[in-house]
Amino acid sequence: MSELPSRRQILDWIAENPALTSKRDIAKAFGLKGARRIDLKRMLREMEDEGQIEKRRRTYRDPDQLPPVTVLEVNAPDANGDIFATPIEWRGDGEPPRVSLTPGKGDRALGVGDRVLARISGDGGEQGYAGRVIKRIGPSQRRILGIFRKTPGGGRILPVDKRERREWRVGPGAAGGAKDGELVEAEASGPASYMPEPRGRITGRFGDPMSPGAVSLIAIRQHGIPHEFTDGVMEAADRMKPPGLKGREDLRGMPLITIDPADARDHDDAVWAQADDDPANEGGHVMWVAIADVAHHVRPGSELDREARQRGNSTYFPDRVVPMLPDRLSGDLCSLRAGVPRAVIVARMVIDKDGRKIGHRFVRGLMRSAASLSYEETQDAFDGRGNDNTAPLMETVIKPLYAAYAALARGRAERRPLDLDLPERRIELDGDGTVKSIAFKARLDAHRLIEEFMVMANVAAAEELAARGRELLYRVHEEPDPEKIESLRQVAQASGLTLAKGRVLKTWHLNQLLEAARGTEFHELINLTTLRSMSQAYYSPKNFGHFGLALGDYAHFTSPIRRYADLIVHRSLIAAHGWGDDGLTDQEAGALDATAQQVSETERRSMAAERDTVDRYVAAFLADRVGAAFSGRISGFSKAGAFVKLDETGADGFLPVRTFDEWVDVDTVSQTMTGERTGVVIRLGQ
Repeated sequence: MSELPSRRQILDWIAENPALTSKRDIAKAFGLKGARRIDLKRMLREMEDEGQIEKRRRTYRDPDQLPPVTVLEVNAPDANGDIFATPIEWRGDGEPPRVSLTPGKGDRALGVGDRVLARISGDGGEQGYAGRVIKRIGPSQRRILGIFRKTPGGGRILPVDKRERREWRVGPGAAGGAKDGELVEAEASGPASYMPEPRGRITGRFGDPMSPGAVSLIAIRQHGIPHEFTDGVMEAADRMKPPGLKGREDLRGMPLITIDPADARDHDDAVWAQADDDPANEGGHVMWVAIADVAHHVRPGSELDREARQRGNSTYFPDRVVPMLPDRLSGDLCSLRAGVPRAVIVARMVIDKDGRKIGHRFVRGLMRSAASLSYEETQDAFDGRGNDNTAPLMETVIKPLYAAYAALARGRAERRPLDLDLPERRIELDGDGTVKSIAFKARLDAHRLIEEFMVMANVAAAEELAARGRELLYRVHEEPDPEKIESLRQVAQASGLTLAKGRVLKTWHLNQLLEAARGTEFHELINLTTLRSMSQAYYSPKNFGHFGLALGDYAHFTSPIRRYADLIVHRSLIAAHGWGDDGLTDQEAGALDATAQQVSETERRSMAAERDTVDRYVAAFLADRVGAAFSGRISGFSKAGAFVKLDETGADGFLPVRTFDEWVDVDTVSQTMTGERTGVVIRLGQ
């Protein structure tokens, strides 16, 4: 009778023969019969109990080895464009292994998060694992972010997303080592959409949900925002060098300055203006808007380009920025620092005394910023409260900028774009990441100056490329939906205001309504309702105009450091002027529809993440003020109660009818709430 093999021999056999791992296969391999098979069964059970092997149906395998056929989840391509995947199930020590994946012949391209059934080769050693796709199973399982709570039978996950009303159940072996109270990410391990208690398996642990940074991390994970650069992308950025003067116009003697928020993380635009000395343009101005030349560093088809396109744009949170480009570019080579030569693409524009653009041209140059100023610093200087930074710039830079802005303001008044007044909230955090204060940002003429300069440069870029018959991405804002305008009209009527019917809607019609509401209790309500009635702006290679700005040709040119759409416009300008080999390629031009859809979607994703983060910070700020009294205004009604916006923080709240001590009648047509016993009427805007 053959001797019983050692445990090491069994493990070696399983590793070398992954397709022959049933008890019968192992017994046959070692010539075991009769009582020896009973001894083998006992040994295999002991090895299974000790975690040396894992039983799968009637076969055994080493848990530190992948089975011959398994399900994988596709990862993002590496620096060389190779595709890797990780196993859905892994019970070995350490991190799950990566599998180099080869799609089947004729298969459509694999996407990040796709799941495939693959045949595995290799042993995970120096050569690693290779996988050949047998079939595609489908997209990644549904995921959830929440707080883990331990229970005797495993645990539960309390979702952080207010739209997810069900808790998830976690089985005994699916907690992944998570501790009670941790912020975790889990994926569905069953038909989650149909079960009263979906089951999940924890795939990521992020520690204390109240720790600094957890609020924005929740939004990043929940909205799927890529926030970590691969080593290849970082290395590509680190290899970048600042360009020289060759092929560029020397603008280093021009006193261009940057004007940004005091806590700005990047400086990608610089401005200057001077009175036009052309007698034919008396009272006119020459304006310069210089934008960081990101296209020089981010070449079409490069690894940096693929990453930037995937992200679409930077995402801004109160405690961090998730940038479109690594810091070597966004915070250094493409940031227009004072006194440092930087590559730029510049729009030189001529306007008349009434702010109408009468000419423009574009140049590719090298500039040196004369100063980096904040909005507040610039405004103080113009208002007579200068400092050491601004005093030398008053006559040559700051006053000419404001003179040009005054002309642009006259042009804006004539154009009559939508004039909403919705101050932006500023969340200030203290050193440990908790909310210190929430206030509304002041709107200064310095802000409006930069906005008008940027609008004019964006118009010039769109007109330049259209005139040359070049492809570009337009920034499109279509006319509002008639049903939404009718809803706005009803809100206006309930507020005692008028938005007339029976005319082709223009921005100035809406401005009349906004002006009528100014200074009344309905001011904020009408502004918010007008905003909500607008169509959502998007990017398109076709031009449908910009309703809100009352402009026929508009593109985003002024921020390629944080918006991929702007980078496309820069490349098109480079190709149109023959400035180099880093312009828009034919392949890119042919894919602009897909690119437009991609960057429009990533923009909406970032906006949702930023909005959710602000809401959570506001909720955290108010969490220890339960029972306190706040002033606010009624912002809307539903049959269930009244919506209220608080004055101090801009937080949105709700007053359910069940909390009143009398029967309340809610009339959504007249936008009122009336107490049946007292006769007290609560009105919109009150």
